[in-house]
Amino acid sequence: QLQLVESGGGLVQPGGSLRLSCAASGFTLEYYAIGWFRQAPGKEREGVSCISSRDGSSLYPKSMAGRFTISRDSTKNTVYLQMNSLKPEDTAVYYCAASPLIDFCVLSPSSFVSWGQGTQVTVSS
Repeated sequence: QLQLVESGGGLVQPGGSLRLSCAASGFTLEYYAIGWFRQAPGKEREGVSCISSRDGSSLYPKSMAGRFTISRDSTKNTVYLQMNSLKPEDTAVYYCAASPLIDFCVLSPSSFVSWGQGTQVTVSS
């Protein structure tokens, strides 16, 4: 059974940084595309970043490119999301998810089959 557990969320001031972790169990993470999504109250879930299985290439929405970086540590079966220059509008619950796509990843929630429980990120002074 695919299981994902997020950690690393918390309260941070605007301009600060956080690193989220997504630890996988029950499967080898590098054989799946892994995505990060977020959902703020009253808003739809949106894609933050994803990393492909085949070559580790990554994808970001334009609004997050340059501030967020996704990475994978196969030895720890964990994917990370480094978030810098955080803004109040980044406040949301952040989820990681696994997709069986191999050659690429897409920031569409419907492409992902297994989800973690989420971790809260709050950006506020």
